[in-house]
Amino acid sequence: MIRMRTKLFGVLGMLALLPATAQAQLRWQQGQQYTLIQPAAPVSVPAGKIEVTEVFSYGCIHCFRAEDEVEKLRRALPPDAVMTYVHASFIPSEAWPMLQQAFYTAQALGIAQATHEAMFAGIWESGEFPLLDLKGGGVRKPLPTIEAAARFYQKYSSVKAETFLAMARSREIDVATQRADKLIQDLKVSGTPALIVNGRYQIHMEKLSGWDDIRALVLFLVGQERQRLKLPAPAGKPPAPAAGG
Repeated sequence: MIRMRTKLFGVLGMLALLPATAQAQLRWQQGQQYTLIQPAAPVSVPAGKIEVTEVFSYGCIHCFRAEDEVEKLRRALPPDAVMTYVHASFIPSEAWPMLQQAFYTAQALGIAQATHEAMFAGIWESGEFPLLDLKGGGVRKPLPTIEAAARFYQKYSSVKAETFLAMARSREIDVATQRADKLIQDLKVSGTPALIVNGRYQIHMEKLSGWDDIRALVLFLVGQERQRLKLPAPAGKPPAPAAGG
């Protein structure tokens, strides 16, 4: 028994002496806590930046519950990493395609950041956005339309409803939603919320013990991408760029 303990302490001592990167590589295993996306999907950030993407929907209760933690993750990213958001359209029966259209319209009009939290709260807390029957349960019938979204965004921004609608019905937004659907397919995402690092790694959130581990793994993979791309180590703390952008 003493001999076994001595060997165990020896192994633990050796692990303690490993560099932090090596320890992380032992902790996080490809195929377990994350998978490699092959081929890698395109990214939307400038050269020299590393993209961390949340695939989400305003109609997803799990995305609503994760909102604060995703914001903590965004704020924890180093200066060379950028958080982006892709809205899914998986569930037409719960108005996800319309919510996707509304999100990309808000993004095109520059109001996605200011209205991101309000949209989640309007659906899941106050019921102000007419998607759910919070008292009776279930989805309201008929489903809310893009006109309802335009009125909601008008209340929470300086954009008039008619301006919002004109953009929502434009070719630009058609292209944006089609691009989002194609990207989600390329990323091999089948549910929300999902986290992707630089179009190459999908996080298996259900296999992690909580958001502390999720953030640690994302930061580890950002570091892996920095090494792969031979980017310089970042200096300083990241700014706080826009949510929902």
